[in-house]
Amino acid sequence: MYTEDTIAAIATPAGEGGIGVVRISGPDAERIAAALFVRAPAENGRLESHMLYYGTIRDPKTDKNLDQVLLTIMRKPRSYTGEDVVEVHCHGGVFVVRRILGLILSEGARHAEPGEFTKRAFLNGRVDLTQAEAVLDLIEARTEKGADVALAQVKGELSNWVGDLREELIDIFAQVEAAIDFPEEEIELLDRPGLISKINGLRTKIRTITDTYEWGRLIREGVRVCICGRPNVGKSSLFNALLGAERVIVTPTPGTTRDVIEESINLDGLPVVLWDTAGIRETADQVERIGVNLSLQHFEKSEAILVVLDGSVALTDDDRVFLSSVEDKKGLIAINKIDLEQAVDLTQLRQLAGDKKFIMVSAKHGQGVQELKSSLRELILNADSELVFVLTNLRHKIALQRGEQALGETVFALSEMRPPELVAVTLQQARERLEEVVGLIHSDDILELIFSKFCIGK
Repeated sequence: MYTEDTIAAIATPAGEGGIGVVRISGPDAERIAAALFVRAPAENGRLESHMLYYGTIRDPKTDKNLDQVLLTIMRKPRSYTGEDVVEVHCHGGVFVVRRILGLILSEGARHAEPGEFTKRAFLNGRVDLTQAEAVLDLIEARTEKGADVALAQVKGELSNWVGDLREELIDIFAQVEAAIDFPEEEIELLDRPGLISKINGLRTKIRTITDTYEWGRLIREGVRVCICGRPNVGKSSLFNALLGAERVIVTPTPGTTRDVIEESINLDGLPVVLWDTAGIRETADQVERIGVNLSLQHFEKSEAILVVLDGSVALTDDDRVFLSSVEDKKGLIAINKIDLEQAVDLTQLRQLAGDKKFIMVSAKHGQGVQELKSSLRELILNADSELVFVLTNLRHKIALQRGEQALGETVFALSEMRPPELVAVTLQQARERLEEVVGLIHSDDILELIFSKFCIGK
């Protein structure tokens, strides 16, 4: 568990704003509020839980008013942390919020550590570990789809799925335990073929959900896409078209882009970081050569590439060399400048491009840009439809894979007619891995790692 002291922290972001929120949680939360919060004499009395009250925060040592505030008390267990919680909603100036927190700390509260409010919610059974981790995902969500996925887990979607799986496993475990409890029986109590069938069904369910991790990770973390090609094919124009804004300078002069420009876009819920790079070619210009080297570095670091070709001219030797160098990369080919007379040999391009899809676009007029966005999203996610339920956390994936591996060992033990005691050992290992996902089994080190990633006021 944890030391049952009282913690406090600012729960709103740093800087000026309309309001600031200071949160207190623990056994002394209400006492501290009573020492600092003053209402009109006619309104004095015990504050009801889960109600907002208007009053003033006053320094009890100097009798000086600090701010007019709204205050609420949420008494345990009906609070976020499962403890008595007080929130002070004050004006959002940096000085005022910090001054109020300072008064609260002077009354005996301790400054909260990162994620400590949510950690207490977990330790007090208000949320399980998957829900606690999803709170951070919701805070950090960069798109509506990412927020939807996180909110589903905050509501317990993954927890319920793991719970159902665990119940099926416990039922299997009970049958094995019965065989262990009655060893003197002359007949085989274990229905080994039946148990193998049930366990393989559980393994299929686990593999189905772990296979969604890469999709969920991309929705949560996003992907880096490098826009590359030789000079003057329209990379920067296409970059601007994808953003829907004039982000970079575009001129007819080859080599205008000297640095790597980075911007983010939202491809229907998929966060994407676009890199507009300098044209890759041999050059004697020292500054341009530095830009080319940066382009090559970003090319290597990207998860996907968007190769841009000029459709108004025939493929050059530089184009051919470049297409061959991206053969092993996930990517698309954009044939730009389709508003001009076309000279590129599509048959030859298909031979050079391999299995890469190419899209005809005009960055200048916006033709084909929406199709390019859709194709890029489909390429990155490896799917043209949404998944109903996904994993987004690597810890969950690893624990489930270890559970599936333990179930595989159970199937082997059953098929090899191993004693029920050995079957029970591998079943118990599988059960522990499932319980590790939701936090029924955990270590302090894992908890510290998880909650250290939170902001201080959450």
